[in-house]
Amino acid sequence: MSTTATNEVAVIKTTKGDLVLEFWSDVAPKTVENFKKLAREGFYNGTAFHRIVKGFMVQGGDPLTKDASMESRWGTGDPGYKIKAEFNAKSHQIGVISMARSASPDSAGCQFFICLGDASFLDRQYTAFGKLIKGEEVLKALGSVETKSNGGEKSRPIQRQGVESVTIVDRATVA
Repeated sequence: MSTTATNEVAVIKTTKGDLVLEFWSDVAPKTVENFKKLAREGFYNGTAFHRIVKGFMVQGGDPLTKDASMESRWGTGDPGYKIKAEFNAKSHQIGVISMARSASPDSAGCQFFICLGDASFLDRQYTAFGKLIKGEEVLKALGSVETKSNGGEKSRPIQRQGVESVTIVDRATVA
């Protein structure tokens, strides 16, 4: 692996501000590469955080969230493939980014979540692949938006929490 790859970070530009995340390529190399590939292709641009559970996490990355008429299916979108889980010893704490998935361990593709607090009960069951290094106030703002019931849990933001873009940049450029 080149040294430039380990110095890369993700900048998630949201309607509330920017989140900057570092990657854990040492414990989840395929997951990190998949996320970077999708980001570089513009896959995440125009999506939204469609699921926000106060004190727990904000979830995004679903391509269906680009289309308001698809709202009943938000949370089910994928890139057309699944990736193998890379469960590891990194704990799900505030600011950790991890892959969302269905009941099957190897069902993640593009959706991710960022922890709003201690979610260590998810450890070794979801692929944690990085953590927030800048933008704590943005994460807190996203995590405190008003939500409504989505036919079950009260987690659908009342106002759209958009992801304008996800870019992969050299860490030195976001100092």
